[in-house]
Amino acid sequence: MSVRSIPFLSASAIAALTLATAATPQARQTVTPPKARYAMDVGTMSGMAGMAGGGMGSALSMMMGGGGKEAHELRLRLGSTLTPTGGPNADHFVPASLRMGKSLPLVTPTPGPARAEPGEMPKDFQRPKGRLLLFWGCGERAGPGQPVVIDFAKVAAGQMPPNLFSTNIPADRGPMPSNSRTYGDWPNSRSNKAPGNGSLVGQHRIAGTYSPEISFALQQDWMAGLNARNAAMPSGAVNLSWNAVPTATGYYAWAFGANGDPNGQRTDMIWWSSSMTREFGGGLWDWLPPEVVARLVTQKVVMPPQQTSCTIPSAVRQASPQFMMGNLTAYGPEANFVYPPRPANPREPWNQEWTARVRYRSTTGVMIGGPDMGAAMRGEDEREEPKPKKCKGVGGMLGGMLSGRGC
Repeated sequence: MSVRSIPFLSASAIAALTLATAATPQARQTVTPPKARYAMDVGTMSGMAGMAGGGMGSALSMMMGGGGKEAHELRLRLGSTLTPTGGPNADHFVPASLRMGKSLPLVTPTPGPARAEPGEMPKDFQRPKGRLLLFWGCGERAGPGQPVVIDFAKVAAGQMPPNLFSTNIPADRGPMPSNSRTYGDWPNSRSNKAPGNGSLVGQHRIAGTYSPEISFALQQDWMAGLNARNAAMPSGAVNLSWNAVPTATGYYAWAFGANGDPNGQRTDMIWWSSSMTREFGGGLWDWLPPEVVARLVTQKVVMPPQQTSCTIPSAVRQASPQFMMGNLTAYGPEANFVYPPRPANPREPWNQEWTARVRYRSTTGVMIGGPDMGAAMRGEDEREEPKPKKCKGVGGMLGGMLSGRGC
């Protein structure tokens, strides 16, 4: 008999139900956490798309040539409380419609140098010189109290500037090596082929030596791509607009820029967020479940799914007169599965074998006030620019741009 998957609730909903059950005197159901947790992060990218790295994102980790061109990202992670039988091996058997072969191997990473956790500066971070100017909100004029200025000369070496990233929207990263006895992921050194235009819809199965067999069917395919445009306004503000994505639950945008002194040294970094409150980073750079997005829409942190434009204030462009790197995210649906299903009798223990979560989003990158990157990528601009250096997360990006090393 094959293992059957049961569509169920999100992790936060399960936790809420568990607490509610515990608070009811008549219901004393014992809940055993799953032996294995599986996570699929499914993304559609367009423009100068930003692929999240280390939870905070890397704005130039992938450059796509314009014209509505799209690419897909897929990240698979399996975490287990079990010790493997023999070597740690696992595979994700995908539907033939995905056109990525029979299966994708989930490889257990070998121990290596410790990586900076989200919110930490990389160990090789060089303290930048200059300031960080923070703006937020949609509108032709910046709101009261803006910009907030952070002087990097006053920040202790190796520390993230205080009150920079939000603590109200923590990133839920799911299974990781740090919270799993045995762990495997994809892409990896054995297999890292980028997903093409195949379909995710169909049956998915995960089998290995350190977890129960996991099986579920997906009905949701990749989200539609975003096509963002920006246009200067007479006031100096910039109107950012985009197409509506049918399955979007909300939108969030940000932009980075830099400005230098007369000697050509970059001294100021400018960071704008579309949130109507001062919210930067945190879980906003990651996948977010629909119930969290709905709360953030109510709090005016995330733009509602009906909104398709946002004005970047004129003060932002005045502070960064050259060009800015911009990013727009459409948060999407989420599919959750758990096996076995919760017993109807609250006195019967619920011993979970496994859970699986599939998160969706669509992102696009745009140059605000800069050259036509689509034309440059198509070879219509013959000038050769130096290749940007890789930066590790936002800490590396800030250090690279403010120190003049590039990013």
